[in-house]
Amino acid sequence: MIIIIGLGNPGRKFEETRHNVGFLVLDKFRKKNNFPDFKFSKKSNSLLSENILNNEKIILIKPQTFMNESGEAVKKIVKPYTLNPKPLIIIVHDDIDLPVGKIKIVGERGSAGHKGVESIIKNIGNKGLVRIRIGIAPQSLAMPDLAKQDKTKAEKVVLKKFGKKEKEIINNTNNKTVKALDFLLQNGLDKTMNEYNR
Repeated sequence: MIIIIGLGNPGRKFEETRHNVGFLVLDKFRKKNNFPDFKFSKKSNSLLSENILNNEKIILIKPQTFMNESGEAVKKIVKPYTLNPKPLIIIVHDDIDLPVGKIKIVGERGSAGHKGVESIIKNIGNKGLVRIRIGIAPQSLAMPDLAKQDKTKAEKVVLKKFGKKEKEIINNTNNKTVKALDFLLQNGLDKTMNEYNR
């Protein structure tokens, strides 16, 4: 079993903000791979879609808690599957330390200040956790550890929408991320990092 989690904030207000690229990627992945429409699960407070892909059961999750509480929703879904064999868990999320257009795939890394990821690690641990980080920082702000250097500025940036030129870049990036997800499911983490972390 594989669980893929896209992070974002619920509600129309946040639909096209930088913080919601995880949701956008899961929407594209669902359509590309013919998953059923997302349905709301009251028990987990999440939107879920399930399908079989490459002979493997895959659950797509869009937590409907706010970003900082994502782990609460994820824990309710993952907990029944924590016995052997443990499912592969992949998180797709925004990253303000990367410029718009850049993706980076990592395994078992710390949250680097991302509150949604931090919440998930706190609730289910970090062992075997794979993350696809999608850059959202405008060129004027794309610098190492922006979130750590200026927390207030970072919090404002993640809730802003993409500019006109950025929209085209992020759309292409999200398409690339969907391809990376497909590649990851077929080829594993090491080959995917070699292929996409350039």
